[in-house]
Amino acid sequence: MSLISSSATTDRPASVQEPPVVSAAGARTPYAGAPKRLLDMLGALLLLPGALVLLALACIAIRLTSPGPVLYVQRRVGRGGREFSFVKLRTMVDGAERETGPVWAAPDDQRITPVGRLLRRLRLDELPQLWCVLRGDMSLIGPRPERPHFVRRLRAELPHYADRLRVRPGISGWAQVHRPADTCVADVAEKLCWDLEYVRDLTLGLDLRIALATVYVVLTDRFVR
Repeated sequence: MSLISSSATTDRPASVQEPPVVSAAGARTPYAGAPKRLLDMLGALLLLPGALVLLALACIAIRLTSPGPVLYVQRRVGRGGREFSFVKLRTMVDGAERETGPVWAAPDDQRITPVGRLLRRLRLDELPQLWCVLRGDMSLIGPRPERPHFVRRLRAELPHYADRLRVRPGISGWAQVHRPADTCVADVAEKLCWDLEYVRDLTLGLDLRIALATVYVVLTDRFVR
């Protein structure tokens, strides 16, 4: 039995082509370049030992309670509109989108397994993305990466949505600590203001605020107000 499931067949293009990709120049703050990348590398390396222990326990729990792979790989859109392979622990039943194609998860989605619901609650399903950070596709902090199917739709429907592609996507972010996961376009529109504020005001201080807010959200299951 495979350890990794992939949804790449539904989101296969190498890059998001319509509309044209946004410039990859990035956010215009001194911190947004090499300093942020260096802190991402150091942070990911520091988190990795503890994350590996938690990942091992989570993988065992998934394998014992739900048939199918323990890891799930999707194509996501990163900085400048470039796609990359996004890895997370599988929290839904195997083949959850086989019949429907790409869809957002609902708050009480029946496709989410009991173990998966706990992993999502504690954000442990995101731990494999530390590899994406080390690889340079993601940052510890930044706008949440979305799938190409949704990015094409959202760029057409929401003004300035493409501006969030000026920075690397993150495991946590300014929008994620304020609002729950997207379930529809209206949710994305509401969270877009937080992402655009982050891209505009990207600083070390803001990243530290988001890191502390992430700990608060995980420990209390409450979002920042």
